[in-house]
Amino acid sequence: MNRNVLKWAVDLAMGIMFVISFVTGLLKFTLLLRLTGLNGLILPSAFISDLHDRSGILLGLFVFIHLFMNRNWIISMTRQVVGGRLAED
Repeated sequence: MNRNVLKWAVDLAMGIMFVISFVTGLLKFTLLLRLTGLNGLILPSAFISDLHDRSGILLGLFVFIHLFMNRNWIISMTRQVVGGRLAED
């Protein structure tokens, strides 16, 4: 598989897991539901909680893979910033 396609796939998966984790986190936030008047909804809270937990774990895994795949760029930029060699825009 092409390295750029793999990076794209990891970033896409990371984005999807973020959206799932964010939305389920909002659904678990009871104060927000009360403030919006949605507290009367019958939600499958055990399923939402499980989905939130699993997507959070997968998000963490994809972030780790993303950082690992981009480690050379991160190291290079860190050296430039710390060394003061980064040009001002």
